[in-house]
Amino acid sequence: MDDQTMQIIKNEFKNSADFVVKEVEIAGTAAFLCFYSTMIDAEAVNKQLRLLEDRVDKGANGWGSSASTSAEAFHKDKLVTAICEGSAVLIFPKSNLMLEIKAIKVPERSPDEPVNEQVVRGMHQGFVENFSSNIGLIRNKMKRPDLVVESFAMERTVSKLNIVYLADQAAPEVVQEVRERLSNMPNKEFYSSGQLEDYIEDRILSPFPQFLTTERPDRVTYNLLEGKVAIFTDSSPTTLLGPVNLFSFYESPDDYTSRVLVGSFYRLVRLLAFFLAILLPAFYISVMSFHSEILPVELTTQVKSSVKDIPYPPIFEALLLELFIELIREASIRLPQPIGQTVAIVGGIVIGDAIVSAGLASNQMVIVVAMTAIAGFVVPSPELNMVIRMLRFPFMILAATFGFLGMLIGTLILFVHLLNLSSLNQPYLSPVIPFDPTRFKDVFFRVPYFRPDRQQPFFRLGGKKAK
Repeated sequence: MDDQTMQIIKNEFKNSADFVVKEVEIAGTAAFLCFYSTMIDAEAVNKQLRLLEDRVDKGANGWGSSASTSAEAFHKDKLVTAICEGSAVLIFPKSNLMLEIKAIKVPERSPDEPVNEQVVRGMHQGFVENFSSNIGLIRNKMKRPDLVVESFAMERTVSKLNIVYLADQAAPEVVQEVRERLSNMPNKEFYSSGQLEDYIEDRILSPFPQFLTTERPDRVTYNLLEGKVAIFTDSSPTTLLGPVNLFSFYESPDDYTSRVLVGSFYRLVRLLAFFLAILLPAFYISVMSFHSEILPVELTTQVKSSVKDIPYPPIFEALLLELFIELIREASIRLPQPIGQTVAIVGGIVIGDAIVSAGLASNQMVIVVAMTAIAGFVVPSPELNMVIRMLRFPFMILAATFGFLGMLIGTLILFVHLLNLSSLNQPYLSPVIPFDPTRFKDVFFRVPYFRPDRQQPFFRLGGKKAK
């Protein structure tokens, strides 16, 4: 290996400011140490070099024999891969050998509770951007030998995939399906769980999520006990859980830490909120545009007096206020937290009152939109919450065009879509359709946890991946 080769190596890393090539000497043997200064632990590298030198000094035949078990022939591609993954590589020009020194320095944050998944009672820890720390949190809660971890290395991405499941609980065909989908992924770069979902979910164009995302170890734990498979990416705190059904998104860790009746009541409230968040604005528009006769006489007079001065139909009121709510939500998310809270308060109270006073919307429409927004926020899953907010717009348009008939058409289309949707080839509406009496009760109620050694298996259904 000559100076020209070393120059090629430097050019391979584009002469980056944090790429270092350093001359060192190991027991009288000249070598080059290559690494990214921003990714390695310098103290750990120096310690490994001292240990290596002591080992070579104690060897009978010098460097060649003592290092033959750990060193390998120099290969540029392997060198690049090792350095990009955070290792330091020791190159010996005379013998054309190289040795990888693993001393990666990964900035980590403490496993605090996820901001978007807070619970009243339960575990107040969340995943971080390191898989070893995340699987440690799970193993601390589940001290079981059947907790299996399988790794998948992607050639062109910085992330490594890991699947976690309970061998005694997960359906073998589900685990095999996950393996096949991950193995058949094209070697493209991805850096988030959202990009990973695009490759492995059944129907990418469906608005409904087909994997449950979470950053909570306790939520992963009870889903593993139900037979699901967890997919981790090494650089993200977000975990994908599958297969799931529609009702999985309405389960919360609070259900299993509260009283049986309390947990059941609030689960029913969340399911009711799903229909309110989608259908309530459409119902109001239908009544005001086509079916005002269903209102009581006393209420009819009051409602008509409120909307008589509004210069456009109810659909435009609803679209104006819904768009206003979405703008407030986006602004409160993108701005710093103290400012975002101020924007939400000012926007929701001051501007909302000004819109009513200006005669641009009625009091009833403000109430309906506010109730709809609150019902949408009840959903424990942020992904399904976004789907609900999006679906209410086509329902409002159908209601403004055809009244109750339009709502019926929209509901049928939605129901047929959910019937044809699947998650890892498992029906999205199970255990309701197809009906499974052993699991049906746990959909709507928080069942008492009498016998933890007898978990209900997840519904199994073989078949090909949906196109």
